[in-house]
Amino acid sequence: MAFHSIAFLFGFLPLCLLAYYLLPARFREGRNGVLLVCSLLFYAWGGLWLLPLFLAACLIAWGGGLLAEPGKPWGEAVFAASLALLTGALAVFKYAGFLGENLKALGLDVPVPSLALPAGISFFAFQAISYLADVRRGVIPPERRFSRLLLYMAFFPQLLQGPIVRYGEFASCLADRRESLADISAGAVRFCFGLGKKVLLADALGSIANGAYASGDRLTVSLAWIGSIAYTLQLYFDFSGYTDMAVGLGRMFGLPLPENFHYPYIAQSAGEFWRRWHITLSRWFRDYVYIPLGGNRCSRGRQVRNLLAVWLLTGLWHGASWTFVLWGLYYGVLLMGERYLWGRGLEWLPGALRHLYALLLINFGWVLFRAGTLEQAAAMLSAMLGFAPGGVWSGESGYYLRQYAWEWLAAVPAALPVKIWLSGWLEKQREADGGLSGAALIWGPKLLALALLGLSAVRLLSSTARSFLYFQF
Repeated sequence: MAFHSIAFLFGFLPLCLLAYYLLPARFREGRNGVLLVCSLLFYAWGGLWLLPLFLAACLIAWGGGLLAEPGKPWGEAVFAASLALLTGALAVFKYAGFLGENLKALGLDVPVPSLALPAGISFFAFQAISYLADVRRGVIPPERRFSRLLLYMAFFPQLLQGPIVRYGEFASCLADRRESLADISAGAVRFCFGLGKKVLLADALGSIANGAYASGDRLTVSLAWIGSIAYTLQLYFDFSGYTDMAVGLGRMFGLPLPENFHYPYIAQSAGEFWRRWHITLSRWFRDYVYIPLGGNRCSRGRQVRNLLAVWLLTGLWHGASWTFVLWGLYYGVLLMGERYLWGRGLEWLPGALRHLYALLLINFGWVLFRAGTLEQAAAMLSAMLGFAPGGVWSGESGYYLRQYAWEWLAAVPAALPVKIWLSGWLEKQREADGGLSGAALIWGPKLLALALLGLSAVRLLSSTARSFLYFQF
C-alpha cells in the first residue's frame, strides 16, 4: 500500500488515526499495540507471503540482541551468526539472480534464480543490523520486550523506504511521548507537502525522463539533457517526498523520525551532496562500515580502500546491476579526488562555479543510476557530450518543455530552500509589525498544504499512481 494511494489516504490512514486516538494517552502500551497491528497490516497488504521473512528478521534481531549483549558467553559468536543470517537473506533475495546471470555469462551452466524482492528488505535489514551492532558495542541495552522491537522494525511510516532509524533514538519515545494537536497539525502539513512533491512533480517529471531514456535512435543532445535533468529532479521529489510523508506521519503519532534530506542540490561538491542526500544511509555506512574498517585513522592507502569498499557496497545496496556498481565507484573516485587531489582548488573557485561543478557531476551520476544497462548509460552520456544519433534538437525536446512548463517552473524553487528563506523573511516582518506577516507565517503553510492535498487527490483520481522509485531497492 503506497502513501499516495486512494486506499491509504482515505481508508487506512484515517482508520489508523481514529483507532490510535480513541485510546486515552495514559494507555501508552495500548497505543503502541494499535500502531503495531496497523503496521503489520500495512506490510501484509502487499502479500501475506512477506510477513514470515519480515518476522524472522525481527526474531533474529531480538534474540541475537539478547544473547550478544556484552559479557554474555558466546556473545561474539551469536552476533556474527545473527549478522550472517540477516546479510545472507538480503544477499539471496537481492543478488542471487545477478550472480547467476554473471556466472552464466562467463560460460558456467548454472541456474539463474528469479526471486521476488520482499518490500523494504534493504531498509529493515539495515535497521536490524544497526540494532545488533549497537547492542554488541554496549551503546544501547538489548530490548527485552519483543513487541517493542517489532514496532521499531515494522513502524509503517518508515518501513519500506526509511529513514533508517537507530533503536536508541526510537525506544525512548515508545515509553514516554506526548502527542499534541500542534504536532498532529504540523505532521499533516508535512505529509501534504510530500504528497504534492510525489504526485504533482515527481510523476510528471518521470514521464519526461522515461521518454528520453526510451528514445533510442531519436535521441538528441537536447533530449538527453532534458531527460537527465528531469530524472535528477524526479528522483529528488520522489524520495524526499516519501521522506516528508514518513516524517509527517511519525509526528502525527508522536514518534519523531530523522531527517533524510537537506536541499542536496545546493551542494558545492560531491562530498557536500552526500552530507545532504539520504543522510541516514550515509550515516549508517559511516558508523557500521567505514569507521569499523579504520575510517580516517589509518594510512592513506587504507583510507582509499575503506572509501572504495563503502561506495562499492553503497552501489550494490541500491541494486543488483553493473550500473549501480559503476555508480557507487564513480562517487568513490569523486570523493577521493576531492579529498586528496582537487579539493583545495575548489575552495578558490567562486560559489557559482562550485555549484555548477557539483550539479554537473551529480547529473552525470544519476544517468548511471537511471540507465537500465551500461550501453544505455553510455548512449545517454555520449549524447549529452554532443554525440547523439538524432542531432542537436528535436520536436520532442520542445514538446517536453512546453507541455510540462508548469512542472519545470515549480520544480526549481521547490528544490531550493525557498521555504526557509520565506519563513525567515516573514518572521522578521512579524517581529517588526506583526499583523499580516504573522498570519501568513501561521496559516500560509496550512492553506498551501490543503491545496496540495486537493490537487494531488484530483491527479490520483484522474490517472494511475506510480510507485515510489526507491521501492525497487
